Formats: sequence, C-alpha cells, structure tokens
Amino acid sequence: MAVPSFLKVDPAIERWNRMREDAYKHFRFTPRTTWVTMCGFVIVPGAIYYLASQTHLKWSWAGKRKGEALAQS
Repeated sequence: MAVPSFLKVDPAIERWNRMREDAYKHFRFTPRTTWVTMCGFVIVPGAIYYLASQTHLKWSWAGKRKGEALAQS
C-alpha cells in the first residue's frame, strides 16, 4: 500500500542536488580553481601573518590605566 505524498518532486531540483552531491567526483584543477586555491591557502594567510607580525609589539594593553597611551615607546 502506497503512502500518499503531498510533496511534488521536481526533476530539475533533484538533478541539481545530485550534481552538488557528486561535485567532488568531477573536480579538476583549472587555471581558475588554481588561482582560487592559491588565494585561499597562500595569499590570505600570508597577508594575515604579515599584518600580525607588523603590529605584534606595537601596542601594550597590560597594566594600562585610563588616559595612558597604548603605543609602545
């Protein structure tokens, strides 16, 4: 005995969902995906590291009172 379903199945949505689920099986490195990978794994962390290293000892928050400068002299 079949259970009545009030949900209409759209074949286009089902096909799109299947494509998304299987995307890793068809992935290839192209010039665009290589550039996106380099940005995400090399350039962005490198920029964060550079900014952190440039401002590491520039500010001192320890033991400062109201009105005292935060900048190291």
